[in-house]
Amino acid sequence: MRVELSDVTLEVQDSVTGRDPVLLVHGFPDTHDLWRHQVRALNAAGYRTIAPDLRGFGASGRPEGTEAYDPARSVADLLELLDRLDIGCVHLVGHDWGSGVAQGLALAAPDRVATLSLLSVGNLGSLLAAGWEQHQASWYMQLFQLVGVAEDWLSRDDFANLREMLAEHPDREEAVERLRAPGALTSALSIYRAGLPPAEVMFGPPLPLPRLRGPVLGVWSTGDRFLTERSMTGTEKYVDGSWRYERVEGAGHWLQLDAPERVNALLLDFFAEHGRPKR
Repeated sequence: MRVELSDVTLEVQDSVTGRDPVLLVHGFPDTHDLWRHQVRALNAAGYRTIAPDLRGFGASGRPEGTEAYDPARSVADLLELLDRLDIGCVHLVGHDWGSGVAQGLALAAPDRVATLSLLSVGNLGSLLAAGWEQHQASWYMQLFQLVGVAEDWLSRDDFANLREMLAEHPDREEAVERLRAPGALTSALSIYRAGLPPAEVMFGPPLPLPRLRGPVLGVWSTGDRFLTERSMTGTEKYVDGSWRYERVEGAGHWLQLDAPERVNALLLDFFAEHGRPKR
């Protein structure tokens, strides 16, 4: 369904029925369809699922200007979406950039988050402190800052470089086709351009960052070539309260597609462990 917010229109998959709401937030270069296996499992277990396409992705609106893609704008979108759907508190799950957006929402409105589950991407402080191995794996983040250059490089030779970057993505060809649409690639890259700190922060001494309120679940997969395990496990230092870490063997960065049964079981167990969201 289409939900018109004050600043943008979002495409949203809402199961409508279910006793407890779960908000599922995707990252680059995905859409709500990334969560299809989790949606089925969660709905079968009696949960209501809300899975939007973030601004700039999929069928959601693409505002003009890089500043429109600051993750804080997506946080505001999601809070307004919950208001429109008359939902007070949710189990919140984020993957990739969706993990960053989810953490922003948890910091901005902690009373609306019953549990926070972070897939692949941990806290920014943990990412920055993860050492040279993580800096090497994050090389593309600096490339993505270069307006025009990144678009040319990724789309060259029928998107050959993008295809290589997404080699392990089970939905690679669908993602490439979506990013062919006029303006789609720039919009998707804009979250990197608006959301990442400058290079002197990325590679400089650690800065104090706000802390997340638990319970928080962190899930990392052994086949992730973009994120190191240390970048996730270090998140514990930025959590007040309950922290749980789980490692998924043999799955790549898109672990919810590679190992859906394992991811589904982890989420269902974590939600059950920490009770129902407040209404």
